[in-house]
Amino acid sequence: MDPELRISRQIASDISARPEQVVAAVKLLDEGATVPFVARYRKEATGGLDDTQLRLLSDRLIYLRDMETRRAAIVKSIAEQGKLGDDLALQIARAQTKAELEDLYLPYKKKRRTKAMIARENGLEPLLDAILADHGADPETVAAAYLNEAVPTVKEALTGARDILGERLTEDAALLGRLRDWMHQNAVLRAKLVDGQADKGAKFSDYFDHSEKWQTAPSHRALAMLRASNEGVITLDILPEEAVADRPAEMIAASLNLRGHGAGAHWLRQAAAWTWRVKLSLSMMLDLLGDLRTRAQEEAISVFARNLKDLLLAAPAGARATLGLDPGIRTGVKVAAIDATGKLLESATIYPFQPKNDLRGAEAALLALMMKHKIELIAIGNGTASRETERLVLDVLKRLPKGQPVPTKVIVSEAGASVYSASELAAREFPDLDVSLRGAVSIARRLQDPLAELVKIEPKSIGVGQYQHDVDQHRLGRSLEGVVEDAVNAVGVDLNTASAALLSHVSGLGPALAEAIVSHRETNGAFSARKDLLKVARLGPRAFEQAAGFLRIRDGKEPLDASAVHPEAYDIARDIVKACGRDLRSVMGNEAALRMIRAEDFLRDGFGLPTIHDILAELQKPGRDPRPDFKTASFADGVEEISDLRPGMRLEGTVTNVAAFGAFVDIGVHQDGLVHVSQLADRFVKDPHEVVKAGDVVKVMVTEVDIARKRIGLSMRRDAKPAAAAAKEGKPARDQQNAYRSRKGTGDSPKTGSTGALGSALAEAFGKRK
Repeated sequence: MDPELRISRQIASDISARPEQVVAAVKLLDEGATVPFVARYRKEATGGLDDTQLRLLSDRLIYLRDMETRRAAIVKSIAEQGKLGDDLALQIARAQTKAELEDLYLPYKKKRRTKAMIARENGLEPLLDAILADHGADPETVAAAYLNEAVPTVKEALTGARDILGERLTEDAALLGRLRDWMHQNAVLRAKLVDGQADKGAKFSDYFDHSEKWQTAPSHRALAMLRASNEGVITLDILPEEAVADRPAEMIAASLNLRGHGAGAHWLRQAAAWTWRVKLSLSMMLDLLGDLRTRAQEEAISVFARNLKDLLLAAPAGARATLGLDPGIRTGVKVAAIDATGKLLESATIYPFQPKNDLRGAEAALLALMMKHKIELIAIGNGTASRETERLVLDVLKRLPKGQPVPTKVIVSEAGASVYSASELAAREFPDLDVSLRGAVSIARRLQDPLAELVKIEPKSIGVGQYQHDVDQHRLGRSLEGVVEDAVNAVGVDLNTASAALLSHVSGLGPALAEAIVSHRETNGAFSARKDLLKVARLGPRAFEQAAGFLRIRDGKEPLDASAVHPEAYDIARDIVKACGRDLRSVMGNEAALRMIRAEDFLRDGFGLPTIHDILAELQKPGRDPRPDFKTASFADGVEEISDLRPGMRLEGTVTNVAAFGAFVDIGVHQDGLVHVSQLADRFVKDPHEVVKAGDVVKVMVTEVDIARKRIGLSMRRDAKPAAAAAKEGKPARDQQNAYRSRKGTGDSPKTGSTGALGSALAEAFGKRK
């Protein structure tokens, strides 16, 4: 079968599509089209594959093409040895995974000189064949006939025969496949403390004597144990459950088709057990350990990607004058006032806290900035001294003159702000601004438009993942870049105001073309039409085709330039407008007039119903923003530290991070609380993302507070009760207790992304966040 056809069929099965859809999508991607472009503007070609399917298609295409390259290399190697029979060629062609391919290649792989090779050279392979042929014969008696100068004793002869049998069994692809499948179902992951490492590995104490099914071990626990193992705190084994520990040896013996209970059969059973114990159990453990690592990493990357998408697509507060505050105690609170377009107007550093305690000066400075720049929004970073700074702002707001509009204050995640402040991009944007003040600008801008500001920060530094430093960094980077690209293109970009950082993620562009667009804009003024993009240096027709539909021009010469209608479909859009009997500007946004249109009347070559429906939808709501409306959480007065919390309190908060085991919520006490997955709703929840996403404003009840360990248990259930009350009723909050217990390991802080000093995924967020 043609390799590309085989790949197309496999991917079609993986993404629930038809092979012809995959073939069309692969052709477009190979020609340089981007996933957002294909998903939005080539629906007829791909049969409507969405961006999620196309991302999976792209990932699988890389894996399967690598596999086809390896398949061809294996076929060539075996053929050159003159050992490629029809049956083997068919088996290789039918292999579905790289592991299957390598199993088939094992007997033909060049290897170092082995004991089995030496035994064959010493003439012992016929001895093994004789024992296999007669299970009733005594192996010692048979072996006596094969003694020679190199093999002087019966014991050495039988050892050599066993070595040959062991090598045959370890190279039996069918047997290896059956053993691997059985281990997947029955293996247990066991962790044991290394002697003398208890103090050093206290953060991993949950895994000092731990076991669970390999197949169901969750990502965060698997990654915690792998990290503990890498640090030499625990040993990790993957073995069969004790009740069926002998089953692998029995499967190996069964592959020999043993008959009866003669001496030969007994010897072969012992050889099969030896093969499992000495050779295959270790290789199987390493295989399953690799599979566990891959599975856990894929899940961790998936969680990070979903959280990043939610954060990037969070509601923008809009183009309003904003005051950004980056809280600090000893170093002061950094303040930046920006206008509605994000331009820096003024900056300052105030010192309301120790050691300077210049409270009056700080209040006066803030009041002056608010009045001077007509501030409408105040963004306060959520780090150290956040609540103290919020209290300061509340006092200043009370001093505003009567009748003066009161700005809306919002606590904003400052994750990654320090990374941006020290970046080359920030230095180019603000060459004369102190590094510490750049963070305040970033905090203010991310309130106005989270997407436009967060794209300036490397996705890994935004810190909404778990164990991000323990996963494949190339795979993580590729996944997160895809999330950013999809988010930017889903929202669309204003061509005349977007930064180079934002433009670089637009379909078909990149850093170089983005810089060229900004340079052209600065030299020649604002773009008045999309087609003017073709005047930008090095931006040709191909890049224009990919990018144009995602770029917006407000109030330009061409009204359609403000929409997601692609220039290639403008004629169809004008025909639709003409059918409405009105001019274009009066039709755009007129849902009543457009509902009268029959999409079937506007079909053209290359433009089918999916495109016509998209054009109609865009004309009804031109340039629509898929992001939700802006709203903020109101933190409770008097609840500013973890010590202020009491079980039973009902509070409002903002979801900061979502993991496989629950969601973390900022309730304004400098320490996020955990809503375990069992406490997210009054029904069974398998995936927390079904219920919440990063940025959501939620109402929670405090169920448990552990000040010493900085842990806060929360619930979103209507029937929630404090843990102590539930325990008195004989219904302890077992799920949350289990959650805390499972988190006592180590991980990366969800807020900062830095390597933490605590245990597994739950405990990491209860530690220091900065």
